[in-house]
Amino acid sequence: MNNLKVVIDAGHGGTDSGAVSSNGIKEKDLTLEISKYMYNQFRNKGIDATLIRSSDETISPNERVQRILNAYGDNPNVIIISNHINASGSSTAEGAEIIYALRNNDKLAKNILQALGNEGQVMRKFYQRRLPSNTSKDYYFIHRDTGGSTQPVIVEYGFIDNPIDLAKIQNNYKKYVDAVVNAVITTANGETVEPKMEKNYYIVKSGDSLWGISKKYNTTVDELKRLNNLTSNILNIGQILVLPTTENIEANTYIVKSGDSLWGISKKYNTTVDELKRLNNLTSNILNIGQTLKIPTIENANTYIVKSGDSLWGIARKNNTTVDELKRLNNLTSNVLNIGQALKLP
Repeated sequence: MNNLKVVIDAGHGGTDSGAVSSNGIKEKDLTLEISKYMYNQFRNKGIDATLIRSSDETISPNERVQRILNAYGDNPNVIIISNHINASGSSTAEGAEIIYALRNNDKLAKNILQALGNEGQVMRKFYQRRLPSNTSKDYYFIHRDTGGSTQPVIVEYGFIDNPIDLAKIQNNYKKYVDAVVNAVITTANGETVEPKMEKNYYIVKSGDSLWGISKKYNTTVDELKRLNNLTSNILNIGQILVLPTTENIEANTYIVKSGDSLWGISKKYNTTVDELKRLNNLTSNILNIGQTLKIPTIENANTYIVKSGDSLWGIARKNNTTVDELKRLNNLTSNVLNIGQALKLP
């Protein structure tokens, strides 16, 4: 995106305190602190930025929208970041959410959420919300009334009524803001924020179910619910699910999934059916879902064996190539890797 401009909106202010924690921390004060730091960070990077409020003043929705549009006009190179702290009425809800406008795609929202996740915040979801009385319009005025070309996002950094989440925001807000700033620049450059691999994540798509996801990733519905603190099986499109890690899986092994065959696995790892049977003391070609197979170690300068914590992005960077080139060379249709998997390198 050329000629990037950023409008920073500190949510609430003045007589509108926003959400308030049990110990009296007000959303309006946190969003102002966050927004001031964000303004300086964009300016330090040479990016034009405007701060909608720099003090504790009351601003009506109409005035807020007017200030936003007066900053740089209604242009597609204008990104509006409205900073907020969430509240749920529960002391257990945690994590970040990003809400984007109906007129925009999800790239910016997705990048911001992933960037916050990379800095240790729980990633809840990125989504759009429609006005119930007219579903062709956005629910929030910051999306609905700020022109037809700008890119507004509401960033909810966490939950003010969860003491643990509130403490994380207070202690880490500069890290979180730096993540948002870098995500905006990354998106403007047409790039994607890649996830760090401390955790494995899955973004819920239309038609997904916990049962289907559990089968795809060799786990159970109960384990997914435990990892994600879910109390029901209901999922939302754009919701981020933590997946079980593979840290306890031995390197150079493969976990059999539904539909696998020895022939298919042998092709995937550049070996033979006979070699797999020899290594695993198999007397037949029958496999069981969840079975662990040893995979031959391949020692070749142009081959890489996937280890715990690896990602295509990391392997590409390490070997001076690209994710697309690795996927092409290895006939991969997704970015999912398995420990012990042999990847051809350029």
